[in-house]
Amino acid sequence: MELNKRQEQILQIVKDYGPITGESIAEKLNLTRATLRPDLAILTMAGYLEARPRVGYFYTGKTGKQLFADKMKKMKVEDYQSIPVVVNENVSVYDAIVTMFLEDVGTLFVVDDESLLAGVLSRKDLLRASLGKQELTAIPVNIIMTRMPNIAVCYKDDSLIDVAEQLIEKQIDAMPVVRKREKGYEVIGRITKTNITKAFVSLAKED
Repeated sequence: MELNKRQEQILQIVKDYGPITGESIAEKLNLTRATLRPDLAILTMAGYLEARPRVGYFYTGKTGKQLFADKMKKMKVEDYQSIPVVVNENVSVYDAIVTMFLEDVGTLFVVDDESLLAGVLSRKDLLRASLGKQELTAIPVNIIMTRMPNIAVCYKDDSLIDVAEQLIEKQIDAMPVVRKREKGYEVIGRITKTNITKAFVSLAKED
């Protein structure tokens, strides 16, 4: 966040004299405590200052970039995940292509008859299968999908930035959000590069 002149002055005073009470800060600026209250609240909520009862304000020592990074690390998958698009492992490649087109997604999650994660289909998988003279309506997706356990998954409590690092490292566009079951994983959501981009843009605008 961008600080105004008075907030910068408050920070400097706390750096020089902290711990210091709100009354003492107001006195040094020749202002009332009530006038400073909104600025102190903003600086405390943003993480620049720490307030301790009967002691006063401390400077946390963190820069704007560090505070922004701290906020990023607190972002969780469950707050930004979207609805997963799934197909059964026995559907045809043709039907999977139609589903991907209609749902406007780049990744399909494949489940078995117990609705547990069995594989993942990407645009590249479907494009590769469509080359040549194969009859796409006769080929089940379980022939061409990436199978478990060679699938990166994440959980709703995972850090969004950790998932982003995995997407970059593994060079994939999406990851299923799963819930552990006795026999495998239930797909409860999806995280894509678009989800993550929107989350980080939202955070930047907020600051």
